[in-house]
Amino acid sequence: MISPPKAPVLLVNPRSGGGKAQHHDLVGRCRAWGIEPLPLGPGDDIAAVATAAVLRGADVIGMAGGDGSQAAAAAVAAEHDLPYVVVPAGTRNHFALDLGADPDDVVGALPAFFGGQERRVDLARVNGRVFVNNASMGLYGSIVQSRQYRDAKLRTVIEMLPELLGPRAEPFDLRFTDAEGSEHLGAQLLLVSNNRYELNPLGARRARGRIDKGTLGVVAVHLAPPPSRPVCEWTTPEFRVSSGGPVDVGLDGEAVTLGPPLVFESLPSALRARTNDQAHRGKNRGG
Repeated sequence: MISPPKAPVLLVNPRSGGGKAQHHDLVGRCRAWGIEPLPLGPGDDIAAVATAAVLRGADVIGMAGGDGSQAAAAAVAAEHDLPYVVVPAGTRNHFALDLGADPDDVVGALPAFFGGQERRVDLARVNGRVFVNNASMGLYGSIVQSRQYRDAKLRTVIEMLPELLGPRAEPFDLRFTDAEGSEHLGAQLLLVSNNRYELNPLGARRARGRIDKGTLGVVAVHLAPPPSRPVCEWTTPEFRVSSGGPVDVGLDGEAVTLGPPLVFESLPSALRARTNDQAHRGKNRGG
């Protein structure tokens, strides 16, 4: 039985998902439910805002925003062992989807503050930074650094592919060891995920069947020259990547640059995630 919160708070990123929070009047809906909304301004530090809320007595934390925002707020909830609610106000909302929530129902996520289901799920971390979905290096890690990527993702990918994979493309200096003990000196794409992604989900909406197995999923793709094993995939609780210089990373879709070595680790059962059950779907407390 979930105890009703005394001081629930929801951090709101009004710019995520093209302004989904504003479109759904999420701040007003929060107040009607008795949830304190904390709208974020440009340049606000999500972790700092969430930590300040905890110090004021918040006993349930939620985040309305994309997956990068979710990671920053979830790290604070996990640190203080507080229940956490994902409000899918981003563009793709992968974390909400893999938790079993409706990734398109922004306001419908609010009842999870007061009921529904709570379960322990994993987080992951690289060099001290928590992520909820994945870290991409190589091809995608370079593309996501582009200023144009946010506004025109597909076009940016198409324009950058010839440079990144053409005959004069520089190899990505990503050195790592796979599950069989073989050393790799480079890869076109290296993906490290919080639990394993299904490469062939057969039409399923969820990309990950489970996010509570205490493992990282690793996928390495070698495109040129034609290798004997173009795709290597395995799971591990820890993973290390070396390089001769800083590594561009797409971390939950956000562009970051990390100094080597990159040390990845699973954080098993780190987060108390609250989601709605079927009994709460469709309710609209507060009008």
